[in-house]
Amino acid sequence: MKTFKVLSLLLSYPQAEWLQELDLLEEVLDEEQRHNGKAAKKMAGLLNMMRTEPLLELEQNYVGTFDRNPSHSLHLFEHIHGESRDRGMAMVNLIEEYRKHGLDMDAEELPDYVPLFLEYLSQLPDAEACAMLGETIDVMALIGRKLKANNSPYHHVFAVMEAISPVEARELPDVPIREMEETIIQFGPSADGTDPLLVPRPQSAVVRMPESRKAAAAATQAS
Repeated sequence: MKTFKVLSLLLSYPQAEWLQELDLLEEVLDEEQRHNGKAAKKMAGLLNMMRTEPLLELEQNYVGTFDRNPSHSLHLFEHIHGESRDRGMAMVNLIEEYRKHGLDMDAEELPDYVPLFLEYLSQLPDAEACAMLGETIDVMALIGRKLKANNSPYHHVFAVMEAISPVEARELPDVPIREMEETIIQFGPSADGTDPLLVPRPQSAVVRMPESRKAAAAATQAS
């Protein structure tokens, strides 16, 4: 379902390249409205914000919403496993799922990053994609509720996922999560062939943020 690709973009860091294609993205949503619960209508507020606000403001809003607020983390397993070893094993399994379907991961993103997961769903047959979304909908709904409580228009993206899911979301308890900022686990074999996910303490790497994102983060901290 192309809708998953659109949702992936809308939850990604704002970039001029895809923001210029919002009309096209909305057309895709309209074409699949019978299957996505009239997603374009549900996300009208978010789409309007992205059309009307300057790029720098969109960047600052994104950083303030997701990078500076760990309760809105876009990493699925943080919300159910926190920083426990269970999270590592869950990510190992998810990486294997991605690899089975030929999805190449960006080494700078964790496998449970929601936009990456939605990109993966967009490559699956519709029935399979919806079923897999259903397996994660409890967490997606949890993130959506937290965003809604903070009056973020991004919560509409998660409302769309709930509408698409073949099962209803159950309420989950909060799990303490850590703000990750720029530090992530680097996935994939290292130069010596060792997979850091398979050793007791995963190796870490620093993500090099785009300069525009650093500027947005600095402006958000200063405000």
